[in-house]
Order: sequence, then structure tokens, then C-alpha cells
Amino acid sequence: MRFLVRRSSTTTPIFQNPTSTFLSYCSSSSTSSSSNNKLFVGGLSWSVDEKSLKDAFSSYGEVTEVRIVYDRDSGRSRGFGFVEFAKEDDALSAKHAMDGKALLGRPLRLNFALDKVRGGPVVVPRLSNMGNDSSRDT
Repeated sequence: MRFLVRRSSTTTPIFQNPTSTFLSYCSSSSTSSSSNNKLFVGGLSWSVDEKSLKDAFSSYGEVTEVRIVYDRDSGRSRGFGFVEFAKEDDALSAKHAMDGKALLGRPLRLNFALDKVRGGPVVVPRLSNMGNDSSRDT
């Protein structure tokens, strides 16, 4: 039995790289006005308020917005928030200077915030088990 295989005349690959697909959803488009001037701040103490967070970051540049996320039921901080700077360079210098530093007794974890996408598909990359298969045997 013979099978005929026909080559496609286009150069588009049949399978797409899942990483490139993920990056296309996560990257901001050129028409978007957002940039890397908004920081995610994790590891906040419950006693941190917007004023103390703004004071901690204002030495690195002009802070345009500070928002701490609170629990709806208890009204207590959920331990993370966002700090937005007027300039991208100020956000970068604040990230380098404050990442891992303590604020009111707790070390901060800083990353650039991702834009919240509404209505678009959510793509979460699957991480491999990095060769740690020995835990399955027991």
C-alpha cells in the first residue's frame, strides 16, 4: 500500500510553539498605552497602608498610584499591592533596590505587573517536572 504525501505550498508550520503562543497573549500590543512602570509588590505586612507604601517607594521617582488589595470579607490586606511610577526607569530602579528588602519586618517580592486581560483566553504554561520523578515511586 502506498500513501501519497502532499507538501503544503505555504511555509507556515503545522504546529505552533506553545511558548510563542503564550507570549503573544501576555505581551502588550503596540497600541496599548501600558508599559513596565507598574510593580507588583508581594509580601506586604497587614499593617502596611497606601501612605506607608508610597513613602517607601517615592524616593525612587514619582509614584502616580498605589493600591493595596484587601480581602472583601475581613477587610484585611491580602499581602500584596501595586505601585505605579510615572517613568519606566524609576520603576526599574525601585525594583532592583527594594526586591528582597524588608518593609515593616517582612521581605518584599517585586515583579513588573502584568496587564489584566478581560475576555481574552487565559493561557498558563505547563511546567515540566524537571526530572524529579523519584517522588512518584513512593
